[in-house]
Amino acid sequence: MTSPTFSPDGLSGGFPNGPGRRSSYGEIISQIGDLIATKGGTWDGINPESVARMRLQNRFLTGIDIARYTAATMRRDMAAYDADPSQYTQSLGAWHGFVAQQEMISVRKHFGSVKRRYIYLSGWMVAALRSEFGPLPDQSMHEKTTVPDLIREIYTFLKQADARELGGLFRDIDEARKHGDKAREAELLERVENYESHVVPIIADIDAGFGNAEATYLLAKKMIEAGACALQIENQVSDEKQCGHQDGKVTVPHDDFVAKIRAVRYAFLELGVEEGIIVTRTDSLGAGLTKQIAVSRTPGDEGDQYNSFLDCEEVTPDQVTSGDVLITRDGKLMRPKRLPSNLFQFRPGTGEDRVVLDGITSMKNGADLLWIETEKPHVGQIKGMMDRIRAVYPQAKLAYNNSPSFNWTLSFRQQVFDEWQKNGSNSVAEYDRARLMSVDYDNTALAQEADNRIRTFQADAAQHAGIFHHLITLPTYHTTALSVDNLSKQYFGDQGMLGYVKQVQREEIRQGIACVRHQNMAGSDIGDDHKEYFSGEAALKAGGVHNTMNQFA
Repeated sequence: MTSPTFSPDGLSGGFPNGPGRRSSYGEIISQIGDLIATKGGTWDGINPESVARMRLQNRFLTGIDIARYTAATMRRDMAAYDADPSQYTQSLGAWHGFVAQQEMISVRKHFGSVKRRYIYLSGWMVAALRSEFGPLPDQSMHEKTTVPDLIREIYTFLKQADARELGGLFRDIDEARKHGDKAREAELLERVENYESHVVPIIADIDAGFGNAEATYLLAKKMIEAGACALQIENQVSDEKQCGHQDGKVTVPHDDFVAKIRAVRYAFLELGVEEGIIVTRTDSLGAGLTKQIAVSRTPGDEGDQYNSFLDCEEVTPDQVTSGDVLITRDGKLMRPKRLPSNLFQFRPGTGEDRVVLDGITSMKNGADLLWIETEKPHVGQIKGMMDRIRAVYPQAKLAYNNSPSFNWTLSFRQQVFDEWQKNGSNSVAEYDRARLMSVDYDNTALAQEADNRIRTFQADAAQHAGIFHHLITLPTYHTTALSVDNLSKQYFGDQGMLGYVKQVQREEIRQGIACVRHQNMAGSDIGDDHKEYFSGEAALKAGGVHNTMNQFA
């Protein structure tokens, strides 16, 4: 069977009909009808339109199909951003397929389209929530196959969102036909033909590759086969990997990192995902250590530049002792400072320069997007580094972590306070910088200005600092904890059942949350459709008059 083709504006309709063209709903019905006619009556119990519906509800047959489709989506979005920086993209991290599904259903409900909205898959959340070892810190100790398993799970749920929504359209088509409403039927068929999938790009965290370049390649293949079109890899050592916002980070020389970039590219190309995206993350801004001295082949090469940031002391030959590691710098014999951990340290204050070198080296070796892990959300800081990288590679773009590890309220209140103080504003006298998190300041002019800057941070950074993609790594980790805390406080307190009804169910109804009809969300209606296809009038369906979900119709 020929593989399905995919349209930029919708999904494949099963069999292709010419290069790049997807079969229409009617064409699939006709094709299946012709096939059934060749079977001498033995397939007469098969309804061609039911087959067409099932195909449209399952248009992505493999993870590679998804990876190709979503890679093409990202490439178009990257081109659109290059033309207009207001067209940046966003994602929220998801730790379960259901969470990702509800994100995209919500986006579709509120904004009418999932365009420029992605899913981020955080290694931190995989470690904390999905490992068989139990909750783990973000140090690459979890099972490496957990990441491709989660990618596959997310796309299973996103495809089910398509099947559920299309199933509703098909039922509406049947209802329009039942009442002879040709105009309504035509309008619904048009919506089917131009249906926009919930299947969106996943930017997936491969950490530092979980080993050497070969291990990186093998894991990358598993992630791509599961559907990932964009893999994010960081320049830390695999065996000492730390969360980007914790201390003790150790980076690797560029030759080591470039080998892993190439390994990921080979994985994409081997699997036929030529437009796959590699996101290279540098942790150099907050990493003061390296495990090894870089190999330098010629003066001024990347290895020499990497070593130039090492914290060294000049020595004479008679000061050299057994086991010393020595380099030369400006014709002088230098001994890099080695810690008891056998790690070498960089000179303080070199972080931004190392970030710039990392970014330029990554772009030179095939990175599609950069990622600079920072210690605070500050447009000016990010712009300063990106301006230097873009002076060499003007097309350089960032994926940026709008991290919950930042205290956004405090950071932006400090930024406003410092700016007002620098400009000589008399308003600064009303505030104590050490108390800016106080609730006493929540309704002040400073707090309002800070909140406005938080609100516009993504647009401002996209416009001025080259950020193509804004993501939040751990939002649903925090929202789950917050919502469960609020529910537990009410339900196990004196509110009892009202704590659930008022806080959850009533709000689901008022806000039109699809999950209030949880049987439908779990696929009950899809199952009923299949029962009818398979058994006809004899089908024992769950969605009858006694189904309590009818209370939420």
